[in-house]
Amino acid sequence: MRDISKYQGIIPAFYACYDETGAVSRERTRAFAEHLLKKGVKGFYVGGSSGECIYHSVQDRKTILEAVVETVDGKATVIAHVACNNTADSRELAAHAQKLGVDAVAAIPPIYFHLPEHAIAGYWNDISEAAPDTDFVIYNIPQLAGVALTMPLFREMLKNPRVAAVKNSSMPVQDIQMFKAEGGEDFAVFNGPDEQLVSGLAMGADGGIGGTYGVMPELYLKIFRLCREGDYAGARRIQYAADEIIYAMCACRGNMYAVIKEIIRLREGLELGGVRKPLPPLAAEDMPQVKKCVSMIDDAIRTYC
Repeated sequence: MRDISKYQGIIPAFYACYDETGAVSRERTRAFAEHLLKKGVKGFYVGGSSGECIYHSVQDRKTILEAVVETVDGKATVIAHVACNNTADSRELAAHAQKLGVDAVAAIPPIYFHLPEHAIAGYWNDISEAAPDTDFVIYNIPQLAGVALTMPLFREMLKNPRVAAVKNSSMPVQDIQMFKAEGGEDFAVFNGPDEQLVSGLAMGADGGIGGTYGVMPELYLKIFRLCREGDYAGARRIQYAADEIIYAMCACRGNMYAVIKEIIRLREGLELGGVRKPLPPLAAEDMPQVKKCVSMIDDAIRTYC
C-alpha cells in the first residue's frame, strides 16, 4: 500500500517571485517558502497555474523549484508541476525535480491542440518515465486545458504504478468521488477549486491544492481541520468568507495574482514582485479594492482563527 499521508492537508499553489526587473528571484522565493512553512501548511505545489508556469523558461522553473526545495529541506511535501507544451522540456523538468528529491511531479495535458486520449496518456507516461522513482500527479483542469480527464483515460493511467494522485480542478465534486472510488484506498485526490474546498473534502478529497491558499492560509487550514473533525457547518462559514474574499480579489483590473502579491506585501511585508506579461499588472485604481481585501482577510482571520 502506498502511504498518502504526505498528500493529506493544505498545499498552497506557490506564487512566482520576481525582483524589480521582473526576473525570477531566488531570495524572494526562499522568503515566501519560509513564510508559508511558518504558517503550518502541509506542502507546496510549485510551478503550476498560480506560479505562472506557462510564461517561464525551463531555467526559470528549475530556479524556483531549487529555491523551494532548499528552503523546505524535507519539512513539507513538495509537488513539482513540470508540464510544458512539448515532451522534451517536460521530461527535463521531471528528471530535474526527481534529482532534487521532490515527493511528486505533476502535469496538465498538452494545451492548444486537442490530442486524442492515447496521445495524452503517452505524454504523461513519457514524463513519468523521466522520474521513475517519483510519484506522478495528474492535473485535471478542463476549463483551462480544454481537455477533461475521462474515466477511460484515468483507468489507462492507473496502469502506471507511479500514478499516485489527481489534482482535480474540475467543478463537479462528483469527479472527486469517481476518482477516489476508481483509484482505491492508497490513491490521493486533491480538491482544486478553492471556492468549494468544503464540498471536495466532504466528498472524500484527501487535501486541497489552491491558488488563493498562499494569501490566506489560516482560513484554509482551519477549514481542513474543521472538516476532519466533522464540523462542516463551521467549515462552511469560513468557506463563505473565503469565497467573498476571492470574489473581491477578482474584481480588480489587474490579474488576481498581482492583487494577491500586493495583499501579501501589505499584510506580511514580503516583496514578491509583480506578474509576467501578458498577465495584466496591478493598476493604480485597484488599490482601494486591494485595501478592502486586506481588511476582509484580517477580519475573517480574527473572526474564525
